[in-house]
Amino acid sequence: MPVTVGQDAPDFELENQDKKKVKLSDFRGKKKVVLMFYPLDWSPVCSNEHKCMREDFSKFQGKDAQVLGISVDSGWCHKAFREARGIPYDLLSDMKREVVKLYDLFLPEANIGRRATVVVGRDGKVAWFKEQPMKEERKDEEILAALEKAV
Repeated sequence: MPVTVGQDAPDFELENQDKKKVKLSDFRGKKKVVLMFYPLDWSPVCSNEHKCMREDFSKFQGKDAQVLGISVDSGWCHKAFREARGIPYDLLSDMKREVVKLYDLFLPEANIGRRATVVVGRDGKVAWFKEQPMKEERKDEEILAALEKAV
């Protein structure tokens, strides 16, 4: 069952594109967090989404939010994708599929994670959740509005 609004966001620790560990609970009490789960680097929908997030990045910073992209790709793939696309936020590697399973976003028939957004408040609770159809880009406006309401 996917995460629900009001529950504690399941904690995790993953490596970013630079092999540095990023732990969700480290942001508790400090920043809101946007967990941007996406299937794969380099795919057309994901590439377009990251372009939009990059262009709107200052708006997310203005909401005191940390954006974290999460997919099952390797750190090396994330590093190349991030550099090629000019992505200013961390991309976290979930190659073991532990976090997509923890958030009930694993798609076993494709061995990838689903496309979904989880907004976590400074209190560590899920403030907003939305799963997107695989071929549909998420809307930054919806996420920014959710951040406005998040604690």
